[in-house]
Amino acid sequence: MARILLGVSGGIAAYKALELARLATLAGHGARVLMTESATRFVGAASFEGIVGAPVLTSEFERDPLRGSFPGDPRPEHDPIGHLELAANCDAFLVAPASANTLAKLAAGAADSMLTTSFLACASPRLVAPAMNDRMYANAATQANLETLRERGVTVIEPDAGRLASRGEFGRGRLPDPAQLLARVESVLPAGERPWDGLRVLVTAGGTREPVDPVRFIGNRSSGRMGVALAAAAARRGADVTLIAANVELPEPAGVRRIDVETAAELAAASRAEFSDSHVLVMAAAPADFRAAEVAPGKLNRVGSMKLRLEPTEDILAGLSASRGEEQTIVGFAAEHGEGGVERARAKLEHKGADLIVLNDVSDSAIGFESEENAVTLIEAAGETAVPRASKDSIPISQRCA
Repeated sequence: MARILLGVSGGIAAYKALELARLATLAGHGARVLMTESATRFVGAASFEGIVGAPVLTSEFERDPLRGSFPGDPRPEHDPIGHLELAANCDAFLVAPASANTLAKLAAGAADSMLTTSFLACASPRLVAPAMNDRMYANAATQANLETLRERGVTVIEPDAGRLASRGEFGRGRLPDPAQLLARVESVLPAGERPWDGLRVLVTAGGTREPVDPVRFIGNRSSGRMGVALAAAAARRGADVTLIAANVELPEPAGVRRIDVETAAELAAASRAEFSDSHVLVMAAAPADFRAAEVAPGKLNRVGSMKLRLEPTEDILAGLSASRGEEQTIVGFAAEHGEGGVERARAKLEHKGADLIVLNDVSDSAIGFESEENAVTLIEAAGETAVPRASKDSIPISQRCA
């Protein structure tokens, strides 16, 4: 896998870098960590060393026991200059969190620490993930520094908006989720040979909304989190991924092309347009089964009772299956409730013409809709495979499509 150099500068978000290092290691990457002096006031170097299995460096004058190598690599016989060797050996260099002070130094080309010196010497893809108070982030100096870095080819990962470290403050300046940071790093890595290189994958996610009037709609609770996780997994395996997102508020994974839709009809049209050029379809979206037969042109007033006549929507999965080619693989999802779910999912497998149906029991409120975790059963013609409860990012559905 890849060699990732992680720079950690001073800020309360430094604790998230621990999880980033853990995820990178679990993904099979070799990771080395550089810290500024300020960063050590927030997170101890020993924590990173225990996670990545390699010493952490803070000073360019500090001797590197691994002589610039990454975990799993042989150590060179000579003792090279540390900041030059690490920069030369890494496949990507991410600074996260990148404080306002560190960003200013990187933009100015300062070299006063192991982090800044290595960043200056690095010819591999470089990324920075700013994290700070929203007023500091919005300051003209910080924005000018970020623009300077962009002009020099550095990838800037925009911070999220939300609650900040300062009590009662809310704004843009939060370090993104570590899994998102790792995905951004992986998107700039040299492709090499990955199992899904050259494969075109179409993923649908979210839930459709069928209008009743200009204000109201018929919908469901699907957040799209499972579909987004599958799109990210396919991209990490090397696929060219298109995500059709039905009312999904989550950001698309790095390197994934996104198409936004709202209704089942829009989802069907977008899926048909993309399906013919796809090798794999993962239909994780939850399209409405019914829509209003007539959509009111104006807002319906609350006067007594109301009768709403519904009509069925198009069976998108079955329609796409009917037009499939010999080399196309189709995966569908079945959200079932309670007993008999496996039998109903198996009937759907046959009726829809899919190769695999992913069953999840939505009667368990702790998993499925709007949750970060799920537990599913994979239904194939040859039998069923239960996948125990885990994060949606780690459920191995995509591997069954290889």
